[in-house]
Amino acid sequence: MTGLTIRPAVAGDAAQIVAFIAALAEYEKLSHEAKATEADITRDLFGADPKVFCEIAEWDGEPVGFALWFYTYSTFQGRHGIWLEDLYVDPGQRGRRIGKALLVHLARRCVAEGLGRFEWWVLDWNEPSIDFYKSQGGVMQDEWTKVRVDGDALLKLGAA
Repeated sequence: MTGLTIRPAVAGDAAQIVAFIAALAEYEKLSHEAKATEADITRDLFGADPKVFCEIAEWDGEPVGFALWFYTYSTFQGRHGIWLEDLYVDPGQRGRRIGKALLVHLARRCVAEGLGRFEWWVLDWNEPSIDFYKSQGGVMQDEWTKVRVDGDALLKLGAA
């Protein structure tokens, strides 16, 4: 792990973050949903009041992965947590424990800040990731069903 560093993303990383998002979307067979632009990333991660954050993993100074996250809140725990929106490592760099290092980095943040949870989604067909997350102590929350309202349905609900 000598060549690995993890650092907070800076505005100059916006293009790289978009490239990582596109690669992740392709892997997840969701390229048709990946619409984020450099301008979106710059505005939301590096604007005046960011609500989402990103860590960049570098191997020997070259970006090889990222973790994009934001704070959540649990009313049951009465504490904040971290939601990991995206975790990605270049396929050619996998096996170097970079993904684990990104998870450890964010878990340490949770511990240091007294947060109660560290959570994320994983696609149900993605067995390699499911196995990896379980090996890190992750527990699948199969009793919960994700709900989403977007597009026209969101406009309709918002206008009610």
